[in-house]
Amino acid sequence: MKVLLVNKFNFLKGGADKYFLDLADLLQANNIEVAKFCMKHPNNLPSKYDHYFVSNIDFNKRSLWQMLRYVGRILYSFEAKRKFAQLLKEFQPDIIHIHNIYHQISPSILTVAKQHNIPVVMHVHDYKLVCPNYKMFCQGQICERCKNHKFYNCLLHRCFKQSFIRSLLVTIEMYWHHSILHIYEKNIDHYICPSQFMADKLVEWGVAKDKLQTILHYIDTNKYQANFDLGNYFLFFGRLDKEKGVDILVKAVAQVPEAKLKIVGFGPEHKTIKELISQHKLDNRVDIVGPKYGDELKEIIQKAYAVVVPSLWYEVFGLVILEAAALGKVTIVAKIGGMPEAVQDQKTALLFQPGSVEDLVDKINWAVKNPQDMANMAQQARHYMEEAFTPGKHLAQILGVYQKLKQ
Repeated sequence: MKVLLVNKFNFLKGGADKYFLDLADLLQANNIEVAKFCMKHPNNLPSKYDHYFVSNIDFNKRSLWQMLRYVGRILYSFEAKRKFAQLLKEFQPDIIHIHNIYHQISPSILTVAKQHNIPVVMHVHDYKLVCPNYKMFCQGQICERCKNHKFYNCLLHRCFKQSFIRSLLVTIEMYWHHSILHIYEKNIDHYICPSQFMADKLVEWGVAKDKLQTILHYIDTNKYQANFDLGNYFLFFGRLDKEKGVDILVKAVAQVPEAKLKIVGFGPEHKTIKELISQHKLDNRVDIVGPKYGDELKEIIQKAYAVVVPSLWYEVFGLVILEAAALGKVTIVAKIGGMPEAVQDQKTALLFQPGSVEDLVDKINWAVKNPQDMANMAQQARHYMEEAFTPGKHLAQILGVYQKLKQ
């Protein structure tokens, strides 16, 4: 079988890119021929077919020419369509498996796949199919104003990076792709959702239920050395965005004198979090260490007491939960989005009400006062990863989708 994987980036930039890269490796390890179609970028991994990749575009630049290219790339990229057709002619895939194609590639490639009668499966890593800003989160809270194609709300509330121009562009994009061209609806044969929550939410927003399937993410525990020793700090790692709820965590730690906190990451809320730490006089108990990756991050997780995931938005699934559990750590997780599907409450993790400082304080207090229970839960968390989220089970489900579409 020959599979063409499509994603904006061919390097590790975020959770979707990690899955894209891991899936490519998993397929190739099982004797499936893989090609990639992405955007050119200096950080890209080597690829046999990178001469077909679309040109690089930086959406942070604001010159007139860059903005004009931005509009064209978002709405319908003729460059991507042409190069994609050339790659299809050479590689001749049996299946096209797309991931994040918004903006940098555009859905123009989908019509080419349809013309060649090649089945297309889309892995849905965020809410962009139905929500202009990807997150269903705006102005510090869950937002579902755009339901029933009321995309104009994105412009009214400037919910894409708080920018009028950018919000206008993605509002036009949503109407063009979903209300006029129906380009995803007509050209995607099957959608894979990483959680049942996401699948249910997409159906609620109008995506055809018979095209949706839930396949939870996986983790290869052989690549993670568990350390069940209880460290002396709670840990948050991830991007410091409003929807990640780090401020909730800092406020909770302020009420538990025994608790120390390490924050790994960077983002737009960095300054706000630092000010909050000073305000609560937590400089001796809360440490922001900036972004860490690879083995250095793994070591920080291994030395933690527990990992806290205090998100306020509809997290699609929560790969950080799998990684923490594989490294032998209990997670304390906001009960929101798809994250509860990655844990067994009070067996492998502790769930708390999202946004509730009081409930999070209760869970941290319990964790501090019950170290033996935490150690036992950590063992169960690792075992749960080894049993429920294996690469083999995941691959079997993915191949099942491919075989069904080929029939």
